[in-house]
Amino acid sequence: MAGNGVFAEIIDGEVYKYYCEGEWRKSASGKSVAIINPTTRKTQYKVQACTQEEVNKVMEIAKAAQKSWAKTPLWKRAELLHKAAAILKEHKAPIAECLVKEIAKPAKDAVTEVVRSGDLVSYTAEEGVRILGEGKFLVSDSFPGNERTKYCLTSKIPLGVILAIPPFNYPVNLAVSKIAPALIAGNSLVLKPPTQGAVAALHMVHCFHLAGFPKGLISCVTGKGSEIGDFLTMHPGVNCISFTGGDTGVAISKKAGMVPLQMELGGKDACIVLEDADLDLAAGNIVKGGFSYSGQRCTAVKVVLVMESVADTLVEKVNAKVAKLTVGPPEDDCDITPVVSESSANFIEGLVMDAKEKDATFCQPYKREGNLIWPLLLDNVRPDMRIAWEEPFGPVLPIIRINSVEEGIHHCNASNFGLQGCVFTKDINKAILISDAMETGTVQINSAPARGPDHFPFQGIKDSGIGSQGITNSINMMTKVKTTVINLPTPSYTMG
Repeated sequence: MAGNGVFAEIIDGEVYKYYCEGEWRKSASGKSVAIINPTTRKTQYKVQACTQEEVNKVMEIAKAAQKSWAKTPLWKRAELLHKAAAILKEHKAPIAECLVKEIAKPAKDAVTEVVRSGDLVSYTAEEGVRILGEGKFLVSDSFPGNERTKYCLTSKIPLGVILAIPPFNYPVNLAVSKIAPALIAGNSLVLKPPTQGAVAALHMVHCFHLAGFPKGLISCVTGKGSEIGDFLTMHPGVNCISFTGGDTGVAISKKAGMVPLQMELGGKDACIVLEDADLDLAAGNIVKGGFSYSGQRCTAVKVVLVMESVADTLVEKVNAKVAKLTVGPPEDDCDITPVVSESSANFIEGLVMDAKEKDATFCQPYKREGNLIWPLLLDNVRPDMRIAWEEPFGPVLPIIRINSVEEGIHHCNASNFGLQGCVFTKDINKAILISDAMETGTVQINSAPARGPDHFPFQGIKDSGIGSQGITNSINMMTKVKTTVINLPTPSYTMG
């Protein structure tokens, strides 16, 4: 059970503590932040409302801890990460319970997220030992006009203090995808979890605590974004920010100055379906890609662009699969569960009403109870409808009928987002040409967009992000190159 057993020390009464200097503490503010259960719409948990003074203390401690951690051998860093991964998997049940109650993630998917996170941590430990254990050796005479009088040695060194800000939809997996690379690379880590998902993240952090990482190396502060959000992201003690979320990331990027950024900020992932596509395969992926976790995924299918000649058949097949989706509470492992908040549900409803006013075809009646929205397929959507461009982050999927591949590519590229896209066709040559033409970080051929496996590069262009994620890219991003040059008095050639 959450907050019990080995996790008993992370809670005080009914308020979860924050993590600083290897200890679980209550905030001096005496205030807490309520976490609303999306299903019941009642307060489920409470977390500390940390102060700016406490953030300052966390940053000071993190800076000091990083200096000694950078001197810790790579094998020892990896050993502790493997230990944390094992503890995380061992305690998957209570962490998954938090995910179910905080963000209405279906029970089975919640367990999967925790196990996947443990695997990610272990893989990062192994990958870090490999890529950080190698340097580079250059000699000066490879550049014109030089004799071999200089030897250049390069290595990767840590950046310092990494600020990690994951989103509500994967508060454990997208936290460890930042934590593990930071730690293996020799950095310290300050985590600011999302409000919805904070308690799952606190349980995850305790698994790292139980693994025996040095005090102060990992910190986790909770609280209101209005009070500590900007204070954290603009703090002079931060040496790198890894953020996954939405529009807030744009504001962070404008204020970050010279601090390196790794950001994924959402998408309007387009699915292009050609005449020769396997329509059963396409329909299955569209439903899985568009409606899993109620569409609350950055890599969800957000718009289907289908050739007119096969549109009727595809819509029929997709509707048949949508009819089989189960709707209800996450505890029952339903396919469609409540969206994360009332404001999210209201936003989704606004997109639906706009489409209704502009005569989109409703393949199902629109139905909503509280935060629970039934799956809805909108056919004959036009570019003048908001749903054609905006990211609903909910179980509503628009279909736009197109008359040419060029029309589909144009719609995809006209978006301000550029995270992922997909194309369904049996012609690999067409698939490659379309992939090259789509202005997105990743294009999936004959499969729905997806983040992962976690060692694959993951990145967006335009408003979808800055930099690239994936285990290897994250490790590299959280380091910088250090060069040492040995100058010889006379040219020296091996065996010369």
